[in-house]
Amino acid sequence: MTNAYRSLFVFVLLASLLVPVPGAGQEDRSAAAVENRPSAQAPPPSALPGIFAEVLDVRVINIEVTVTDKRGTPILGLGADDFELVVDGEGVPVEYFSEIRGGVALDSEGATLPGAPAVAAGQPVGVSYLVFIDDFFGLKPDRNTVLRSLKEDLAYLRPEDRMAIVAYNGDDLEMLSSWSQSQRALERVLNDAMSRPAYGLQRVVERKQYDFDTFEELELLLGDGAATGRSSPFNTQLEPQERAFVELITEQVNRSIAAASATLRSFAKPPGRKVMILLSGGWPFVPADYLIGDVSRVLFDRQGPYGANLYNRLVETANLLGYTLFPVDLPGLEGTFVGADVAGLPQPGEVFNQGLLREQEVQSTLSFLAKKTGGRALINSRRIGALRAVSDDIQSYYWLGFSPVRSGDDRSHDVQVRVKNPDFVARARGSFLDSSQTTEVSMAVESTLLFGNAAAAGSLDVQVGETSKAGKNRIEVPIKVVVPLSQVTVLPSAGGFGASLELRVAVQDEEGQQAPIPVIPLNLSFAEMPAANAVGTYETKLFLRNRDHQAVVAIHDPVSGRIFTTGFDIAALAK
Repeated sequence: MTNAYRSLFVFVLLASLLVPVPGAGQEDRSAAAVENRPSAQAPPPSALPGIFAEVLDVRVINIEVTVTDKRGTPILGLGADDFELVVDGEGVPVEYFSEIRGGVALDSEGATLPGAPAVAAGQPVGVSYLVFIDDFFGLKPDRNTVLRSLKEDLAYLRPEDRMAIVAYNGDDLEMLSSWSQSQRALERVLNDAMSRPAYGLQRVVERKQYDFDTFEELELLLGDGAATGRSSPFNTQLEPQERAFVELITEQVNRSIAAASATLRSFAKPPGRKVMILLSGGWPFVPADYLIGDVSRVLFDRQGPYGANLYNRLVETANLLGYTLFPVDLPGLEGTFVGADVAGLPQPGEVFNQGLLREQEVQSTLSFLAKKTGGRALINSRRIGALRAVSDDIQSYYWLGFSPVRSGDDRSHDVQVRVKNPDFVARARGSFLDSSQTTEVSMAVESTLLFGNAAAAGSLDVQVGETSKAGKNRIEVPIKVVVPLSQVTVLPSAGGFGASLELRVAVQDEEGQQAPIPVIPLNLSFAEMPAANAVGTYETKLFLRNRDHQAVVAIHDPVSGRIFTTGFDIAALAK
């Protein structure tokens, strides 16, 4: 179990029902109440273009399809009848169809379908490029080589295109630029991004330390000079130190995936074609295989999520929001190829071709993310000129749309786009997520936490009490949530009026570790309709490890779909 889950916080629910304030002269002993206050202020404008004030309603699944012949030459001029759309093995009708040729939309079929792309025949279709910079795994020289190339290729942006830039360092997710169409402004942002610290060297040191420790243990076990850094191929289980390191890598990748997913959700609704250029510093597809780096050793237990189970969260978020991922290989070619005449004996912690095997693990992740979302992985030398390559790739494609039967069961559904001509090859996303409203809201709250932008997402007042000790290395933080009743949906109910809300609290400690987000029902009941200036109050306590934390409190109104949030910091007590 990782530290992220050891730091679970516990809610002490002091009340589950909001009731009117007692009459004059009565003492209010309840933990929740309704009060009359000055009229609630309107929520401030969002600092992020897509930060959630309401739940997404994805009624139409739009699929961008690139069609080529078997040599990679684009195929133009196809119609809706040339395609077959298959969902979970069953054919479904194409309800929306449009061809984008040279960046310009041709005639569309089904353009009035709610949620279909808003494109007009004969008009250029803009592209929204969302750039995610991985400062957590990336090395600064590798990162800056790619950023410099991006800056040089900004001329490929057309007047109708736009770009936003976000960076993640393992703790903080920072918006460097919101949507911008100014090449000069984007150049300044990329220059500033190159001066930011990168933490990939720490990941390298962690791996090298593991390699060295493993070699020393083998040398003690087998005798001086007998170890080559390679564990026995007959050892099919991970050793304790191996398990610890796999757990560390998996937790770090999980944080990065959460950050990339939060970025997509916070930029959910730009116009035109949506693309994420994902600058990855090296996320292994199977952390255990990456760690071992030895094809001769077969593992029966790879510890925790890996492969598709590790990365599907990002894939499903991209597919839900209609983003195509173009992952970029920041390190480029890392393997060293030399002849046997100059190759030395293995050094401490070195396995023959271990670096190459680890590089393949990282590139497998990029290929998986691209394939599942209809993009292309820009690996090795293709990392240079990435923006130009993406721009060229998405100039001509087909837009298909269909209305799935939604059940909100959080299941992923397989999607296949086939071209009836067997000589043609179609590239498109491979799935869509039928996400529940509960999942949608929790992910929106997590996005708000990671971006540290909670105060801009809605009008919610949270009063934080004095922090106190709550046992060994634990602290207790009382909070009082104030809900503006004029902004939630109040409906007639038995004996009066009522509203059903949901409370969520997300916390992240100083190391970027998060706890699962609980969903707590809040049922409000009133004898009469609340006054326009009334607020509901609710009190609870958080129990946390004694560390600095960031927190986001959110109230979700399921009837209207609105989310009210605010954020605050919690300081650790002196030990």
